[in-house]
Amino acid sequence: MARYASLLTLVFSSIAHTFSHLFTLLFATVVLVLEKQWGMGYDTLFALSIPMSVLFGAAALPAGWLGDRWSASGTMSLFFLGVGGCSVLAGLSDTPLTLCLSLAGIGLFAAIYHPVGIPWLVRNATNRGRALGINGVFGSAGTAGAALVAGFLADRYGWRAAFIVPGAVCLVIAAAFLWARQSGLLLDRKEDLVPQPAPAKSDIWRVFWVMSATMLCTGLIYQATAFALPKVFDERLSGFFHDSVFGIGGMVTIVYTCSALTQLVGGELADRYSLRGVYATVQWLQIPVILFAMTVIHPALVGVAALMVSLNVAGQPAENSLLAKYTPPQWRGRAFGVKFVLTLGVSSLGVAVIPVIYRLTGTLDVLFILLAGAAACAGVFALMLPRDGRRLPAAEAQPQTAAAE
Repeated sequence: MARYASLLTLVFSSIAHTFSHLFTLLFATVVLVLEKQWGMGYDTLFALSIPMSVLFGAAALPAGWLGDRWSASGTMSLFFLGVGGCSVLAGLSDTPLTLCLSLAGIGLFAAIYHPVGIPWLVRNATNRGRALGINGVFGSAGTAGAALVAGFLADRYGWRAAFIVPGAVCLVIAAAFLWARQSGLLLDRKEDLVPQPAPAKSDIWRVFWVMSATMLCTGLIYQATAFALPKVFDERLSGFFHDSVFGIGGMVTIVYTCSALTQLVGGELADRYSLRGVYATVQWLQIPVILFAMTVIHPALVGVAALMVSLNVAGQPAENSLLAKYTPPQWRGRAFGVKFVLTLGVSSLGVAVIPVIYRLTGTLDVLFILLAGAAACAGVFALMLPRDGRRLPAAEAQPQTAAAE
């Protein structure tokens, strides 16, 4: 029973990870259609998504608290129902205000996943790094698929379908999740399936403060890149695809599809080597790639952007493993809530600055300089983490017996 519950947890957690990124990024491509249909400027329309971006991070802390105090699987039920329902409402919106409110609702419910779904997965995982790597691939698939799904549906059936169709699919998954939970196929563990040695209290606080800085920087890079790439490709490469929104979405999809697999590599490295070493290395490697991307005006930009995003997401399994390692299980939801307040909430300032940079300069080139600076800061802070040495192979860890199950 424990094995099946662990597998099913990975399946639903991974689907939810896909949805959390897909739904919050649909508008980044839809806005290119609305510019023409609603006759509004890109900067004005893009600003409608800022409340969604802020809530996607800011609501993470109360969501994590709810998952710790009530039920992780119960809170995940709210995720599927809320995200799907608000997406349908976004597709039915007739005014900028109603669209903004619907997008804000997507951000509010999507905020549940990271502080609740990831700790839920960690508690049920036998190979933590591998599970986080697989889960990360699905998250990147959501980011990759958002532009393609939105571009295809908007080009073929209109921008409303870009919200309504994915929303309906999410509600179907919600029904399956509720059935599995009601049938007892999903477990709410209080302790980890595979226990870890307790860290020193001094290391707990040290990691908390250092990672607060690194996670803010890595989140800013991820958020700003995900929202800006459709416009960057539209400016530099649209001529190669005859100004097709679907073509632009396809390029963004290629970037995030290629980068998704690096999380599997990152997960395996996190299981085998120093978490600190893996985490710091990918931060430093990002800097030259980001600065090079700023200069490329050629289809090769797709490959450079894929490498840029790959390095950013490759460190995520190590980052999540570090946070889980230095956090007691009963506080893990709140700890991940704090993380995603920083990475998705405070770092949404990076998203908010996109229309400002575009309005002042007419391009998004300056954004790349800011991202390179954030990567440098993350690299410096990552070196301040405790040395953790080589990781023990997962096979040496003995899962707890399922007596309470």
